[in-house]
Amino acid sequence: MKFHPVSALTLGVLSAVPGALGWGAAGHEIIATIAEIYLHPTVMPTICAILDEDAKPCHLSSIASWADRVRWQMRWSAPLHYVGAHDDHPSDHCAFPGERGWNGRAHMNVLGAIRNVSGILEDWVEAREPEYVGNGRASVGGEGDPTAAEALKFLVHFIGDMHMPLHLTGRERGGNGAKVTFDGRVTNLHSVWDNFLIAERIRSIPYNYTRPLPSREVESVLRGAIYDPYVRRLIWEGLGEGGRWRDEWNNWLECPATPAKDTVVKTWRQFFLGSTLSQLLSGSGIAEETDDDVLCPYHWAKPIHALNCKLIWPKALDELGYSDININTDSNQAHDCHGHAVEEEVGLLDDLRAKPKPHEPYLELDTPEYAGVVRREWIVERLLAMGGMRLAGTLNWLFADLSGEEVQSRPRLWAEPLRV
Repeated sequence: MKFHPVSALTLGVLSAVPGALGWGAAGHEIIATIAEIYLHPTVMPTICAILDEDAKPCHLSSIASWADRVRWQMRWSAPLHYVGAHDDHPSDHCAFPGERGWNGRAHMNVLGAIRNVSGILEDWVEAREPEYVGNGRASVGGEGDPTAAEALKFLVHFIGDMHMPLHLTGRERGGNGAKVTFDGRVTNLHSVWDNFLIAERIRSIPYNYTRPLPSREVESVLRGAIYDPYVRRLIWEGLGEGGRWRDEWNNWLECPATPAKDTVVKTWRQFFLGSTLSQLLSGSGIAEETDDDVLCPYHWAKPIHALNCKLIWPKALDELGYSDININTDSNQAHDCHGHAVEEEVGLLDDLRAKPKPHEPYLELDTPEYAGVVRREWIVERLLAMGGMRLAGTLNWLFADLSGEEVQSRPRLWAEPLRV
């Protein structure tokens, strides 16, 4: 089958949707969409009941960016989107976390947050187990639960953040302070990975993927978003029966067999004794305190973090000496600035086609040696797919209504590679 680039009409439609793209928007929603495809059939009804969205179309993608939208109202949550180590300095050396541990406030990072929001939801399920006996978890009804809903929204988002490598290093606010150019536009390293690489892939998707796949599992989850063709391609060429990750995707959910030690998780019942959600979310972030044999954010994140030294932080960036600021990564203010750059998302697709001459000769990253490698090796696509599968596995573990035999084996993914 011959593939064709996206038509000019499609490009016009894409460029008319400013601010829609970025790991803070499209990237998170793509991860959530992939996860929904691989959920056990009993999971989405429970999720919709928690969110009190039974009366309208309910999808994981609709909540995937919520945590970014509220981070300035819930300022305590800002450090929970990332993690950085004192001794980490890509591309020279990568420490995760190294002898001096994590920087920033103790126990406030994305790894501990994933552990703890999962614990909140697990306790929510355990407190309601009698409701499910003989009826299935979908019978919880549509009354909603505000605290469980917040924990769920944070979980969907934080698992996405963990799969963006620059959210795992504190150097120059995860690359926000490292100026570069991409396709001639002055930007920063974080925005290249947050925004530009995904946007460029979406605007150049083969035309074939604008048409539905012969898979109800895929098409029933898509919502008519501009990234739908991209999701179809990830499934067809990546996760499908003959996809490039067919021999590895099931290993993405593997965790070390050693149970966690001293896992810091507040119970759901403690919430009713006076704990606030911000206190419930404050977990630790080292392997012994975040990982067990089912959920292991540190184990999953470590090889993602290593990409910062292998590829993402170019050595040439240090050789040229282009950085915006020298920042004290121990300061709370520095960490609060580690988020998605909103101004970079506005008019992004138009900016990709424009090539204003930079005022200074910053390092260009839209080159065969950098962006070309990312495209050829499907590095962004693999991270998005990995995040989606791990999110699906986590939600299945939390909410799937399984028979006794299934519970013994604790299957993490419901669907096998889709036959598309």
